[in-house]
Amino acid sequence: MVKINGAELDLAGRILSDYLSEAGFNLSRVAVERNGEIVPKRLYGETVLADGDALEVVGFVGGG
Repeated sequence: MVKINGAELDLAGRILSDYLSEAGFNLSRVAVERNGEIVPKRLYGETVLADGDALEVVGFVGGG
């Protein structure tokens, strides 16, 4: 199980960028922290989610 923004999801073995796309996040307007460390955008397509990972995903919204 992978905890994302506090929710337990069965995503172990999945690629981070695939999850983000399927969840509706705009990859250019999102930041991801995995187990306390920021994941560089260039690694989203290479990052395999592992059982026990804790992610915080933040989407940025424009406006003022």
